[in-house]
Amino acid sequence: MQFYQLERLINLHDGYRKQFKIDHYSLLLLQLEGRPYLIESQCPHREFPLSAANVSGEHLVCPQHGYRFDIRSGDLIHATEEPCRGLRRYELVYRDNVLGVML
Repeated sequence: MQFYQLERLINLHDGYRKQFKIDHYSLLLLQLEGRPYLIESQCPHREFPLSAANVSGEHLVCPQHGYRFDIRSGDLIHATEEPCRGLRRYELVYRDNVLGVML
């Protein structure tokens, strides 16, 4: 596994959202209520990009079909069509003043 730097801590704020492509991983870093989360950047239902997804409380809502996921756990909360798996979440790693991920 290797450490990949994503963002400096000073740049994070509630509402922060940025997409990263690392090797074959497509990731979305976002911050909600002072806590950063790193999830896959495409909806597992039909692979629609989640970079423009709505955030409602602790839920991320896919703009294509309205699938709702819990940001904290990645669990699927609501499906409008056939069920799909939850979102993949990735553990964030803090190094000095930088936030990253081990992949």
